[in-house]
Formats: sequence, structure tokens, C-alpha cells
Amino acid sequence: MKKEIRLLGFDDSAFNKFKDKKVKVIGCFFRGGSFLDGVLSFDVEVDGEDSTQKIIKAVEKSKFKSQVQAILLDGIAVGGFNIIDIEKVFRKTNIPVIVVIRRMPNFTKIKTTLTQLNMAEKIKLIEKAGNVHKISRIYVQFCGIDLNDVKQILNLSCTHSYLPEPIRVAHLIGAGLYFGESKGKA
Repeated sequence: MKKEIRLLGFDDSAFNKFKDKKVKVIGCFFRGGSFLDGVLSFDVEVDGEDSTQKIIKAVEKSKFKSQVQAILLDGIAVGGFNIIDIEKVFRKTNIPVIVVIRRMPNFTKIKTTLTQLNMAEKIKLIEKAGNVHKISRIYVQFCGIDLNDVKQILNLSCTHSYLPEPIRVAHLIGAGLYFGESKGKA
């Protein structure tokens, strides 16, 4: 695998779950874990159902699409419970998807919460994403790629923290846009 593999990492910005209807999603194009080549952004509905389609659209219209070898997501949801269908993102873009999770999810609690919020249909999208695997200090789910390649991509892209640079920088940009300055906790 090339050291400067082209990666696209997404993270949502902060938002007020009681007031905000939309949340900004930031995408960062990287060469490996070293060079930021571009940034994209779009809005999704808080707790909505538009994240999958918005990610597909953003990737498809990007000038970098033909170069991207993997899409990295900071969690399987943006804007609260706007769950991303990673299998559909892979199928529509033909680019492997890796979900990076900081802590092992409590699936029982997530399912209970979604059921209480009348969003039980979103449980299927979480289950469809497959098993969670621990790699070093993080957890991953993935589609369109094998575990060995996921490990290689993380090894190349986690240069300044345990998070891949495309996700870490997307997080910093999102925080800067929302708060006026990033807090540096990516």
C-alpha cells in the first residue's frame, strides 16, 4: 500500500441537539496521514435520514473522487442519530468505507434509545455495518475492504494521534466553525 494513499475523512461539527435543525459535516482529503489536499462540507438534518445520500453526493461530485482509496467516518452517525448506511455508500461510490469509533459502543443502550425515540428502523443500519473490531486504541467497522487493509490504512494515517488524520482534521475544522476556535481535543 502506498504511503500517500488518498483518503477522505468525515466528521460532523458540534451542534445544539435541542435547538439546531442542521449540522455541518466536514470532509478532508488527505494523502496518507501527512498532506491535506482539500476540504468539502455540507449540511445534514439533526437526527435525520439524509447523511448517506449527502455523503454519496459529496463524493460523486468531488474533483478528488477518482483518487480516493477509502472513506473514513468518525462514527456511524452524524448529527446525533443520522445513521450512515456504509454498505450503500460503498455500493454507490465503489470506495471502501471505514468507520472509526473511539470507544466500544453500548449497542443495548443505543437500541433502547432509538426505540424510545421512535427511530427503531435505524437499528438495522447499525447492525448492517457489521462487527466491531478493535485495532490498537480504536474500534472499526468497514465495508468493501478487508481487516488487514484497514490496519494498513490506519497505520499510515494515524500520524499525530490514535485517530486518522483525515478525521482528526475534519473534527478540528468542524469545531473551529462552530465555536470560532477548535479546542484541540481531536
